[in-house]
Amino acid sequence: MEALLALTIGVLVATAVYLMLARNILRFIFGLVLFSNAANLTIFVSGRVTVGAPPLIPVGADAPVGDVANALPQALVLTAIVIGFGLFAFALVLMFRAYSSLGTLYSDEMRVAEPREGGKT
Repeated sequence: MEALLALTIGVLVATAVYLMLARNILRFIFGLVLFSNAANLTIFVSGRVTVGAPPLIPVGADAPVGDVANALPQALVLTAIVIGFGLFAFALVLMFRAYSSLGTLYSDEMRVAEPREGGKT
């Protein structure tokens, strides 16, 4: 199971890098979301993927018995999902504002801070 998840993480990271290298800002944002999902999946897998083994401690014991899932990575992933959604919403609003003021989504054509020779943008 871990090999399949590692392969999935690799595919997500490769796709995210490919999208983030594009000149289109919308593709960059989608690549950023995929990269965030790959990071979340990596943290989740680090907590050990076990079937039917909740992290419960029996009465009278000091630690869980047997192989159990770690609850800390699950809590970190839930927090990262909320933060990632907020970042995605903020990036979409920034992208929409840039498109409405500049008229393009391509980073090569967004030259407000660095105008070309002759004063044209």
